[in-house]
Amino acid sequence: MATKTGSDEAFGGVIGRTIAESQPWWPPAKGQPGRPDIVLVVLDDTGFAHLGCYGSTLKTPHIDALAAGGLRYSGFHTTALCSPTRACILTGRNPHSVGMRGVSNWDTGFPNMRGAIPRSAATVAQVLNEDGYATFAVGKWHLAPMAECSAAGPFQNWPLQKGFDRFYGFMQGETDHFHPELTCDNRMIDAPATAEDGYHLSEDLVDQAAAMVRDLTSLVPERPYFLYLPFGAMHSPHHAPQAYLDRWRGGFDEGWDVARERWFANQKAMGIVPADTLLAPHNPGVKPWASLSPDQQTFAARLQEAFAAMLEHTDDQIGRLVAELKALGRWDNTLLIVMSDNGASQEGGPLGVLDEMLYFNGMPQDVGAAIARLDDIGGPNSHSNIPWGWAQAGNTPLKWYKQNTHGGGVRDPLVIHWPGRLPDPGAVREQFCHAIDIAPTILAAAGLEPPEVCQGVSQMPMHGVSLVPSFAQAAAILPRTAQYFEMLGHRGIWKDGWKAVTHHTPGVAFDADTWELYHLDTDFSECRDLAQAEPERLKALIDLWWSEAEDHGALPLDDRNGAALFRASMRQGTPSARNRFVYYPPLSHLVADSCPPVARGWKTVIDLTHPTTGGDGALVARGSINSGFALYIQGGKLVFDYNMFHEHTRIATTLPVPPGPHVLTLEVVRTPEGGGDVTLAIDGVTAATGLVPRLLLMLSSLGMDIGRSMAPVSEDYHAPFAYGGSIAKVVFELPARRERGEVGAEVRAEMSRQ
Repeated sequence: MATKTGSDEAFGGVIGRTIAESQPWWPPAKGQPGRPDIVLVVLDDTGFAHLGCYGSTLKTPHIDALAAGGLRYSGFHTTALCSPTRACILTGRNPHSVGMRGVSNWDTGFPNMRGAIPRSAATVAQVLNEDGYATFAVGKWHLAPMAECSAAGPFQNWPLQKGFDRFYGFMQGETDHFHPELTCDNRMIDAPATAEDGYHLSEDLVDQAAAMVRDLTSLVPERPYFLYLPFGAMHSPHHAPQAYLDRWRGGFDEGWDVARERWFANQKAMGIVPADTLLAPHNPGVKPWASLSPDQQTFAARLQEAFAAMLEHTDDQIGRLVAELKALGRWDNTLLIVMSDNGASQEGGPLGVLDEMLYFNGMPQDVGAAIARLDDIGGPNSHSNIPWGWAQAGNTPLKWYKQNTHGGGVRDPLVIHWPGRLPDPGAVREQFCHAIDIAPTILAAAGLEPPEVCQGVSQMPMHGVSLVPSFAQAAAILPRTAQYFEMLGHRGIWKDGWKAVTHHTPGVAFDADTWELYHLDTDFSECRDLAQAEPERLKALIDLWWSEAEDHGALPLDDRNGAALFRASMRQGTPSARNRFVYYPPLSHLVADSCPPVARGWKTVIDLTHPTTGGDGALVARGSINSGFALYIQGGKLVFDYNMFHEHTRIATTLPVPPGPHVLTLEVVRTPEGGGDVTLAIDGVTAATGLVPRLLLMLSSLGMDIGRSMAPVSEDYHAPFAYGGSIAKVVFELPARRERGEVGAEVRAEMSRQ
């Protein structure tokens, strides 16, 4: 009997008039038996040399153990930036082809930079999920336009809409590891504990990942899973529990020159780099350690201690996850991949920073002031990043950093472990490979081919190739042609062991860039420039770059650092595309890109009903203890605290806010000198005035709470400091004109979140 059903699949049984005349049928299980579990761990801003198994003296015993039982790749390359690399590893396509040439906060109005992956480039999670895999994403996302990452959505570019069954983590490019901005599935949530309770985000992420796998194993143990675990580490801020910080005290007093030489020697002894490799000279701006003042040395060493402590702590979390998988009986058929998304960061500047927002506000680090706060580094009262010298040490033996297309930006560690499936444990694989190869490798390991259609949408071809042939064969030839690189105008191209590369200066004509030529097969660290000796080969590679760039959507080249990059945040219908913001509490936490941009001054008007007793609490809080502002009631009085990197301007009324309904007003008028004239008013009557010496162009990478303060801005109170009264409405009003300096600072600030 012909039968219409509500199923997407044809019914394989028999449907008669009665059950006696019918035969039931169930769809077969998807996929093949024995499919591996797959875990993809992504570290942020971790250079080629940072892992112990890649030569450093930093402590990464758990990753080192994975390398000893697996494979290390010395020719693995990325895009030099986080969002583009993550788009590559999840889709198998080049970043410009999938609208992610830069960070997902940007939309330049061209297809290569929309900040969102198109449906024609399905993620590996979507493909695996259709084949029956459970899919979990835990950690940093940064693959959705940040203007879409508020509680209002839209959600089509969030993890659950990109193939993941579950998500726990943060949407932005960075977060505070003691006070993170967390999302669970499609909603904002509070952190489960505080820094005072011993909370750290990396531990929480592994707890959540383990819980997801534990639930699956307890209920449907035969179902395989894909776990995508992109840590916030090692991106700044470099935060670690105090015990980890303590054990690294004095560990880097010898300086970066000694460390580079030691790590370089280790790399040669390990076979990570060829014996004839040269150590690249200091990058421009990196001074010999001995030329630094004692205070500069002390500060730089302490910043590196925090980096090392955070890396060791992160490694311990990977070890905890491995132990959990073994305890659940899911280890023996787990393909585990550990990688970095780009080289070590240059955003710490030449001396390093105690709070990275200093750098992105164009403010120099006062090393003397930092010395007075050395013990804050690595803890909740810091947002630190390492100086250029330590970043180049992390990229040993290579040139330049994250953001650049030389080796220091794009050559990164890759460790692959698969029990019983890698016949040469502990070996090094030298093949050129790229982030676009990760998705094809995962699919091949799962016995799948890239689909031509996924979820009803025709798919663009994958650009990467599977690394599986190299698992068993050290000399396996991977079927690839050329690989181009482009980041912020820096460019490069690899083909058959040769690389042409240029370091671009913004504003200089692209045709005026100086190209360099290296034979990577004999010059691992790009130190022997053959441009003059082989002009024809160089020209052919440059011509090939233009051809590949056109084929993969890398054009137009764009080195602007102005308002065009932020059209996404000002698009009609997005949270910040207005000069008047009206909020109706209770309200979910607002990420930074959803907050009113207050650098040019603002007015806040709050309609509330103040209680007779128990009325202390935060009305509005933006940022954290490292920088931000808060408007709150304490001791009955209205208080405004503007926190510029622990320099507080505190303005308070002399009289308390009376019980009952009131309109409270905060007005900050930017002065010609860049400060802010502050007025506090109660029911239209001025109650206090003051002056903020300087309004920051980039206030904080953390967002805003209304009616509470989950990341305290002032030491006057502790989180959550919820207001005890009733807030009916909060209105922010901004001046209509945007200053060019403000936009430029926001662009620089976004680079800090990559």
